[in-house]
Amino acid sequence: MNTPEELRYSSDHEWVRVDGDTATVGITDYAQDALGDVVYVDLPEVSAAVTAGGSFGEVESTKSVSELYAPVSGTIGSVNAELGDEPEKLNNDPYGEGWICTIAINDASELDALLDAAAYKALTET
Repeated sequence: MNTPEELRYSSDHEWVRVDGDTATVGITDYAQDALGDVVYVDLPEVSAAVTAGGSFGEVESTKSVSELYAPVSGTIGSVNAELGDEPEKLNNDPYGEGWICTIAINDASELDALLDAAAYKALTET
């Protein structure tokens, strides 16, 4: 599985790329592989408030439906609207074109609770 070193990870299999006070969020390679072919993504609303650990959307695949959980608290800044027509981007490029949303981070200290790449790899290998 691909686990980029520069990202942070939640135990719920979301990844986070931090740029200043903005977090770009998606699902990990491990998650998309476990889900199988993604057929629908329920995106959050722009400007919606999210809480770390709270559900903010769903990913539906040919195998199941999985909740998306916010890795940090904040406000949804943007969503990847292309996923509406091309949900398979989550499978094809989970760390690039398959990003889900951006979150304006309320409390940067919440990032400390996320896993680094080595810890996330250890989590997925057990």
